Amino acid sequence: MSISGVPKDDLPDSETERHAALRDYFCDIDGDATLSHAGWDIALHWPGGPDRHVDPRLTEGLVWWGDGVTLPTMVHARRRRGRILSALYDTWTLHSWSEWIRRERVSRDERLVVLHVDDHRDLGSPRLFESDGTWIDSITRNPCRLDQPDTVLAAIESGAIGMGSFMTPFLHGFPGTEVRQLCQPPKAGPTKDFVIELTSIRDTLIDRRRVRPAISLSENTDGGSCGRYRLTTSPTDWLDELGDQRILLHIDMDYFNNRYDGDTDWQHRAVPLDPPNDQLLAKIDEVTDALAHAVRADQLVDIVVAYSPGFFPAEFWATATQRLIPRLERIYER
Repeated sequence: MSISGVPKDDLPDSETERHAALRDYFCDIDGDATLSHAGWDIALHWPGGPDRHVDPRLTEGLVWWGDGVTLPTMVHARRRRGRILSALYDTWTLHSWSEWIRRERVSRDERLVVLHVDDHRDLGSPRLFESDGTWIDSITRNPCRLDQPDTVLAAIESGAIGMGSFMTPFLHGFPGTEVRQLCQPPKAGPTKDFVIELTSIRDTLIDRRRVRPAISLSENTDGGSCGRYRLTTSPTDWLDELGDQRILLHIDMDYFNNRYDGDTDWQHRAVPLDPPNDQLLAKIDEVTDALAHAVRADQLVDIVVAYSPGFFPAEFWATATQRLIPRLERIYER
């Protein structure tokens, strides 16, 4: 994948600063810029070097996953068992939701609930350009529509939609959605409620004339026509008064342990979320027990479990899966 003709002034002359700017813009996917007479040509590739992946035991996790997955092909790794999609990258959550939207012909006006178990909000702006009521993949320039799963898949594989930004297109597409995020300290404290505001931001690299979908959260909970966002550490508050809406469940395993947080300097972080295995398994029990008591099986229409390499330690992938997946299956098989 490549992008040509990015104006010379849009990237720094310094190689170090240019590398940082490309990482900041593309996030999950790496870009190498070469200056030509037409501007910067940017070659994109999924990272394969061990220095880009901060978990020293990541290879151990990939061997457990199987299917010949390697560092640069992790982005594609996913498998479905029944109603549960398991994926290494949580970006595939949006594709799973898109398949459900297409299958069920879900109305834009439907009031949905996203139960978001995660150490991150995932409300970043994807690299999609707004164009006449639809989105255009800024890298491939192909359309991306939530009711066309193949186009969502293509935008994930190009890097236009990535980890940290997959929630934003969904909330723009279904503005009545309520999000309930269950998070652990230190990234969350007392329960807070927000109004979801649908906004846009101007692109900063590929085409500064274009705008991309964005989300902001307002503490003015008395106004707004869009859905609400609850951030809480309490399973009780997380599931309080859910109502009869259909529910999409997203579980990022970094909720249970986020030792690395994608940070090459993770060993020096002051307050990491790094509980031992027994506490991690106890937290899985707590979350799934709460779900079993509060959610009807017929409400739970889709489940995605993401392992988040470089965030959730690979040494826990096997034991956590053995605990989590059977408990989730019992919930929707009731």
